[in-house]
Amino acid sequence: MMDHTNEKKRAWLLPALTKTKLSPGLYLVATPIGNLGDITVRALDTLAAADVVLCEDTRVSGKLMSAYGLSKKLMTYNDHATQDLRDKVVRMIGEGQVIALISDAGTPLISDPGYKLVQACQAGNVPVTTLPGANAPLSALQLSGMPSDAFCFIGFLPAKSMARQAMLRQWAHIDGTLIAFESAQRLQKTLTDIKDVLGARKVAVIREITKLYEQYRIDDVSALIDHYAQNGAPKGEIVLVIEPPHNEAVDEDGVRAALAKALLTMSTKEAANFVAEQTGWAKKAVYALALEVKNDQ
Repeated sequence: MMDHTNEKKRAWLLPALTKTKLSPGLYLVATPIGNLGDITVRALDTLAAADVVLCEDTRVSGKLMSAYGLSKKLMTYNDHATQDLRDKVVRMIGEGQVIALISDAGTPLISDPGYKLVQACQAGNVPVTTLPGANAPLSALQLSGMPSDAFCFIGFLPAKSMARQAMLRQWAHIDGTLIAFESAQRLQKTLTDIKDVLGARKVAVIREITKLYEQYRIDDVSALIDHYAQNGAPKGEIVLVIEPPHNEAVDEDGVRAALAKALLTMSTKEAANFVAEQTGWAKKAVYALALEVKNDQ
């Protein structure tokens, strides 16, 4: 079991924080993704100095503020925020206020609302700055031990299998590690879709990052499917990290060319199986391309 910081109130920090005077602007403040100790001194300093803190859920953010003895005006800013609200925030900053934007957990704008507000502030010529901190996708990438020189965060995977497979096909041949969010109840079906669309790749299933029961399992996708079929899905919040394609040399154009040649002497299914074996592409992805190539012939 990992050693975690004791998550108790840290109001003793407050006297040192409230003296800071910040320039008016929008401050994008990263907050902990689990362990309350994972917040920077600068983040606390900014929250203490802010006139208003924008947050997804005032109840969630209220707990964080309370843990550090901070009492600030909280204003809801989420996916349902209107242009009128964004215009109001820009006016508030123009009038000299310091506005902090936080998410329920982690870095704002990373699969969280906020980018439209940043655009509005930039259009209104008011300052925007970022305060780096906790970030679930990057933490999961570190724990996975997979290549980190090139990676893509693709956000939340769709809930429906057909849409999920379509999304995975879009990223199937990106030459880099893939990172995605998924729920525990959909994990088994998602792993099956990863196998069908992306082929035999290693996947890291990482849950409860920075929390008491932080855990990760890294294995071939087929082995993970068998493991969770026997042991049940893990609990908690999950990040999936998927290794890059095994054969980066063959792109989609190459697969299409190989299919066009194979279809001259084979059925659609035979051609798809043959090209999948030759290129390392997943059979389901090749079959979908085979249907397109056949229709174009």
